[in-house]
Amino acid sequence: MNDLKNTKAPVSTVTINRNEFDEKTENIYEAISIVSKRAVQINSEIKKELLEKLEEFATYSDSLEEVFENKEQIEVSKFYEKLPKPHAMAITEWLEDKIYHRNTEKDEQ
Repeated sequence: MNDLKNTKAPVSTVTINRNEFDEKTENIYEAISIVSKRAVQINSEIKKELLEKLEEFATYSDSLEEVFENKEQIEVSKFYEKLPKPHAMAITEWLEDKIYHRNTEKDEQ
């Protein structure tokens, strides 16, 4: 897994040069498909990591009425909320040539 916390992906929306984006595949739809699949992978990695960290600080009680505000859980959640969105991370990886891809239909021909 890449170190998602040290990504150079933008936190806010940025404009991307379309010609640069689809240069590797020469097909904008194929490039978007590849990046979207990577974004789903990144989202799954972040979600798994977040749930593991929150579980470390979980406090359980017998009563459902009691709600504990765990400061560590809140801090962990705030950190993950500030990370760039998975699609921004995937686009950054794509533009930096960090995503391996191949077209199996072209390989067969």
